[in-house]
Amino acid sequence: MKVAVLMGGISAERDVSLVSGRACAEALRREGFDVMEVDAHPDRIEAELTAISPDVVFNALHGDWGEDGEVQGILEQMRLPYTHSSVAASRAAMNKDWAKAVFALHGITVPIGQTASRTLIAQGGVLPVPYVVKPNGSGSSASVYLVHEESKALLDTMGRDEGLGDAPVIEPFIAGRELTVSVLGGKAVCVTEIVPEGDWYDYDAKYADGGSRHILNPPLPDIVTRMAMDNAEIAHRALHCSGVTRADYRLDDRNWDENPSESDVVNGLVMLELNTQPGMTPTSLVPEQCQHVGMSFSKLCRWIVEDASWPRKGQRNPPS
Repeated sequence: MKVAVLMGGISAERDVSLVSGRACAEALRREGFDVMEVDAHPDRIEAELTAISPDVVFNALHGDWGEDGEVQGILEQMRLPYTHSSVAASRAAMNKDWAKAVFALHGITVPIGQTASRTLIAQGGVLPVPYVVKPNGSGSSASVYLVHEESKALLDTMGRDEGLGDAPVIEPFIAGRELTVSVLGGKAVCVTEIVPEGDWYDYDAKYADGGSRHILNPPLPDIVTRMAMDNAEIAHRALHCSGVTRADYRLDDRNWDENPSESDVVNGLVMLELNTQPGMTPTSLVPEQCQHVGMSFSKLCRWIVEDASWPRKGQRNPPS
């Protein structure tokens, strides 16, 4: 089977995508696939894929154009089976403000925030500090600000940062712990607690060596683990996602006693977003969780390829 692996792209996450794509390409070669690596660009992707004529397109792009339904639309028009989520699901998940509204309708606790222009943000006072400002339509920690104090320099920087887009999301900062749950074929894999070396899980904590520690199946009350995994599956279904997704949470358990009530957990476990194109290096969170439950990186890449489809149909069951 011939597989074209899309990587690179034009977003701020290009470098991360190149690492993901090359790792996936190498893993798929070990699985016996005929793999072509494509440094994807809007101006030439159709010509390159036409020349390759792949049986499946493996989408290892991150961020704008690769994760927001744009490249998925091109693959739909070319009638090529492709991995991960569809056009509609990708667009929905990438619009963080809209996706949060959908999750809330399904009973998932999300941050109570708003969108605002960069001009308004630069004036200060949009929310009480501390708060977080991040792009509404981008997928990484680039152009994400944790505001403890509204200094003029910081407000000016946010006002000028085009990476925030026209209407960034502003949310109160939720103190506590960082959790993440992968969903494979609609089923949650396990919970990881992320312990950043700095104040919070920013770009460096995600991608720099030693930027954070990952604790698989961390010591949490059973009700927290169960709700984190259940809500990740609910969010995956709510946006009609396919393949692999990853739900990111903040857990504010600072004032809990030893046996938190369901109400404590509902209010304290807050879903920040759902990622439809999670990182795919062997040490990324999704491969790490799959490895923890006995699925190697190569087998995960194979599963993703075998999950590819066009036209989009019902989801395949996860591996047993």
